[in-house]
Amino acid sequence: MASLTSPTFTTNTRCLQRPQNSHSPSQQPRLSQRPELNRRHFISQTASLSSLPLLSPLILNPQQANAAAEDSLSEWERVYLPIDPGVVLLDIAFVPDDTNHGFLLGTRQTIMETKDGGNTWVQRSIPSAEDEDFNYRFNSISFKGKEGWIVGKPAILLYTADSGETWERIPLSAQLPGDMVYIKATGEKSAEMVTDEGAIYVTSNRGYNWRAAVQESVSATLNRTVSSGISGASYYTGTFNTVNRSPNGNYVAVSSRGNFYLTWEPGQAFWQPHNRAIARRIQNMGWRADGGLWLLVRGGGLYLSKGTGISEEFEEIPVQSRGFGILDVGYRSKEEAWAAGGSGILLRTTNGGKTWTRDKAADNIAANLYSVKFIDDKKGFVLGNDGVLLRFLNDAAILYA
Repeated sequence: MASLTSPTFTTNTRCLQRPQNSHSPSQQPRLSQRPELNRRHFISQTASLSSLPLLSPLILNPQQANAAAEDSLSEWERVYLPIDPGVVLLDIAFVPDDTNHGFLLGTRQTIMETKDGGNTWVQRSIPSAEDEDFNYRFNSISFKGKEGWIVGKPAILLYTADSGETWERIPLSAQLPGDMVYIKATGEKSAEMVTDEGAIYVTSNRGYNWRAAVQESVSATLNRTVSSGISGASYYTGTFNTVNRSPNGNYVAVSSRGNFYLTWEPGQAFWQPHNRAIARRIQNMGWRADGGLWLLVRGGGLYLSKGTGISEEFEEIPVQSRGFGILDVGYRSKEEAWAAGGSGILLRTTNGGKTWTRDKAADNIAANLYSVKFIDDKKGFVLGNDGVLLRFLNDAAILYA
């Protein structure tokens, strides 16, 4: 495996400054500035209308009708973003020292910033990326204190030491195996980075040197262990479809064809491949809040591992997916979690995943929901295609909206 480590791995970096003429988040208008999208305003309007004499039927224009439909959201509200149609949102993170300050990533070179907890967002420009003929896909973002990291494709690594006020571009080795799909801020000037070919690298000096945490790529591991009985390994294409990290540093990844999965724990020299015990191919996998695994299969099935930790034994959980695939699961607590998927499907559990009920929050939103992210038990988001962003409404948010 090609290593990024180099004793002279330094170069001049360029800072990514906020444009001088950019609006503040509070000044930036949404794509759709409709007063009826405000819950309390809509309710007060409805109450006022109900007190008028019934001289004629109440006729709503299309915008009011859409607002009325979306006002039925019980737990989520849609946040309208000033971005181009077709952008797929991929990751979101907030600065730990200021939980109102966050960043949102996506395709088509999308980096957005909020300073009011995610109510409004403005675009951030990236001068060092705009100098090149690339249209970056920003895959992952992570903060630890005031330090933050962003990775994207084609290979780009950004670092901030001041909560995202400025970003500098960190050079990367041309021999980096695969595309960077995930990064985790782990401490002062330290981070952990994963590529879609299974390379895991760690740095402790702001990304100027990286040390390989695994000894070989996943393709090499499978070629060496193909005789071990891993079903489908001979058809492996060499990349991950998804990869997820647990709070204690364990990883679970799904092969690009979905025919098996792999795990890695700190200290292991290689990824460990696992047969799937389910007939259908795997869509995604991740970690439950209790330390166990969840598993999604293509076509809408949801499975939970028996017990905690890494396991090959899973139990199917009945869900009302309406025939649409489930794409991601996010845990708000050990008991409450949300699953999201195709055509605006949203599912909720309040008993650790034993049973799930469908929430109609996004039924009227024509988008696939790819990612569920809970920053903490009061702040959560669902990310989708076409720039769709849903914000979780906790009790306090509903009360003071």
